[in-house]
Amino acid sequence: MGPVSYRPMRDLNSLIPDVLALAHDAGREIMEVYARDFDVEEKADSSPLTQADLRSQQKIIAGLERLTPEIPILAEESATVPYATRHDWRQLWLVDPLDGTREFVSRNPEFTVNIALVRDHRPVLGVVHVPAKALDYYAAEGLGAYRRDAATAAVPIRVAVPVEPPIIVVGSKSHRGDSLDRLLPLLGEYQLKPIGSSLKLCLVAEGSADFYPRLGPTMEWDTAAAHAVLECAGGHVIDTRGEPLRYNTHEDLTNPHFLAFADTSIDWLGFVRAAQA
Repeated sequence: MGPVSYRPMRDLNSLIPDVLALAHDAGREIMEVYARDFDVEEKADSSPLTQADLRSQQKIIAGLERLTPEIPILAEESATVPYATRHDWRQLWLVDPLDGTREFVSRNPEFTVNIALVRDHRPVLGVVHVPAKALDYYAAEGLGAYRRDAATAAVPIRVAVPVEPPIIVVGSKSHRGDSLDRLLPLLGEYQLKPIGSSLKLCLVAEGSADFYPRLGPTMEWDTAAAHAVLECAGGHVIDTRGEPLRYNTHEDLTNPHFLAFADTSIDWLGFVRAAQA
């Protein structure tokens, strides 16, 4: 596929209901597998793979191809498009059909379906669906960010500024490392909330957390949808050089280490650099 330019298409606001519906369809596929015994394969990078990942991805890709056939798709289980092809893409879908497969396998409900639209290397629309909790976070530029569950209508969400002590830090349940342990004492009074998947970014977006330092590897499809939610809720995601996190800029789809936060009056990057000194 050659360079993809903007064609007349539905605006971001009008895309949200269809993308939410796709995420829910994928979530039902996931929960059908979750409800029974299932096999777990090991991918080349030693991460787990289940039929839930594959069934969810098939559902999402088929739906996006019908919805926006002009926009290419990168999804976790089929991200083989070389950079020589995709470096001219001005927009693309980034899909993680099951973020938090380790949580899924261990029967922890903190796994998500992530669908993001990226334009000019920035996520401008994001849907994060939590199938086991019937919970959605979604956002688009010009629309804002929202949280919705099965019992209530969608409500707008906003980051918590200014930060009030203790600083609420979210970290990975599956990938906590020495870097985080060195960082935490530098923050002063803090509380650590371990949580799985892209929900860490969503907690910052809704004001339930203040800081998410990711000092280990993630892939672009892991973060793009929740990144959109956080930015539309007033938050920020930067790499450890202080630059905004960007997408589809390299052959390697691994994100750099990054920081997600709400309050720009705090030198979060300074804490990280001090911990690494």
